[in-house]
Amino acid sequence: MSQNTLFDKVWDLHKVSGLPGGSDQIFIGLHLIHEVTSPQAFGDLKDKNLKVKFPNRTVATVDHIVPTDNQSRPFNDNLAEQMIETLEKNCLEHKIKFFNIGSGNQGIVHVVAPELGLTQPGMTIACGDSHTSTHGAFGSIAFGIGTSQVRDVLATQTIAMNKLKVRQIWCDDQLSNGVYAKDLVLHIINKLGVKAGVGFAYEFAGPAISALSMEERMTICNMSIEGGARCGYINPDEKTFSYIKNKLCAPNNEQWDKALTWWKSLQSDEKSIYDDVIKLDASKVEPTVTWGITPGQSISINQKIPLLGDMSPNDQLVAEEAYKYMGFNPGQSIKDTPVDVCFIGSCTNGRISDLRVAAKVLKDKKVSKNVKAFVVPGSEKVALEAKQEGLDKIFQDSGFQWREPGCSMCLAMNSDKLIGNQVSASSSNRNFKGRQGSPSGRTLLMSPAMVAAAAINGKISDVREFIK
Repeated sequence: MSQNTLFDKVWDLHKVSGLPGGSDQIFIGLHLIHEVTSPQAFGDLKDKNLKVKFPNRTVATVDHIVPTDNQSRPFNDNLAEQMIETLEKNCLEHKIKFFNIGSGNQGIVHVVAPELGLTQPGMTIACGDSHTSTHGAFGSIAFGIGTSQVRDVLATQTIAMNKLKVRQIWCDDQLSNGVYAKDLVLHIINKLGVKAGVGFAYEFAGPAISALSMEERMTICNMSIEGGARCGYINPDEKTFSYIKNKLCAPNNEQWDKALTWWKSLQSDEKSIYDDVIKLDASKVEPTVTWGITPGQSISINQKIPLLGDMSPNDQLVAEEAYKYMGFNPGQSIKDTPVDVCFIGSCTNGRISDLRVAAKVLKDKKVSKNVKAFVVPGSEKVALEAKQEGLDKIFQDSGFQWREPGCSMCLAMNSDKLIGNQVSASSSNRNFKGRQGSPSGRTLLMSPAMVAAAAINGKISDVREFIK
C-alpha cells in the first residue's frame, strides 16, 4: 500500500476508527449540498428525529435544476420550484449556510466552494455529486457520495470507506499552444481506460501539472472520476496558496500563517511510495474530442475513429454500441463532423478562465447559422467578472446566448436539452447516452476553445487554426 503520500496523510488525520470488515470511519471536514441529492437525506433525519451534527461544516447552493434562461421565482418547472423550496426550508431549519440565487455567491457547487475559499488543502470534502473530485485540485481528498451517505454526514459528520490505493500520474513537459487541461485529462482517460481507476485515488503530478493554473487543475481533478478513480488530487503549491488567500472563507491574519504551515506539511514527500506510477509526455497531447459514449472513447483532432480490430476484446463491445449510437464508422475522421448545438459551461469548464479562452477564439467572429450556441457561467461571481471584462458582449456579438449560472445542459435537469439526435459540441464531462436530455442526442466532449471553434465553423474544427 501507498505510504507518505498526501492521500495517506489526510486519510490518517481524518480517520476516526477502524470498522469491522476492514473499512474506516472518516471525518468529513466540509460537506457540500445542493437541491437534488439532499431532500431524501433531510427526510431521513426527520423520520429518525435526528439533527445535523455540525451545521457549520455544511454549505448549500442550488445548481442542478435551476433554469438558465429565466430564474424568476416561482420557476416555471413545478418540480424545480419544489426542490429549491425544500432546500431553503431545510437550510433554515438546520441553520445551514445557503448561497441562494441572487446572493452573489450562487452557482455550481464545485465552482462556488473554491472561489469562496471554502475548499482548502488537507480537507476531506464530500458532496452528493460524483464530480466532488474537483476539489482535489487544492490538495484535499474529495469524494462524491450517495444520498444515504449525505444523510450519514449530516447526522454524524463521518462516512465509512475502504482506504484507496494511490496511483501517481506523472505528466512531463508542458501542453502546447491550443491544448488545454481538458485535452490532457481526456487523453489520460483514453490511455488508461474508464475503469482503470477503480479502487484508486489519482495523484496528478509533474512539470505539466505544476504549470497549470488552479482552474485548469480543477478541470483535471474534476474528470478523474471519469477514469474510474474515487478521487483525484494535486499537491498544493504557491499557486494554490495564492488562489485561496483573501477569499471570503479563507483563514486570515495569524490563522493564515498557521494554515500555511500545516498545508505545506501535508504534501507527498520524496520518500512517498505509490501503488502504481504512470508517466506520459504532455507535449505530445493534441486537441482531443470524444467520438463515443464514454469519456474514454476519444481521439485527437487529426486522428480517425479507431477500427474494432485495433481495440482490446474488452473495449470492442462498447465500441460497437458507440458506432451504432453515434452514427460513426470505424476509420472515419472526427474533424469536420457537423454539430447542431454548442455548449460552454459545467463544473468542468464553466469558470472565468474557460470563458476567456473561448471568447478569445470568438472575438470578431460569428457562430454558424446552423448552430445553437450558448454559454452558462459556473457561478454568479463568474458571470459578474465576465461582464466586467466584456466577455458577455463578445459571446453575444458572435451569436452565443448568454445564460444565468447553473449546471444547464451538462446533465439537462432543466429545460436545456438536446432535441432528437442532435450533435452537441460540449465542454462538460460526460457523453453518456441521453446525458444531455435526449435519449438519442449525441455528445462530443472537448475544451471550451474547441467548442468555440466548432460553433464558428458549424463542425468539429482544430482550434489551433484560430490561434495565432
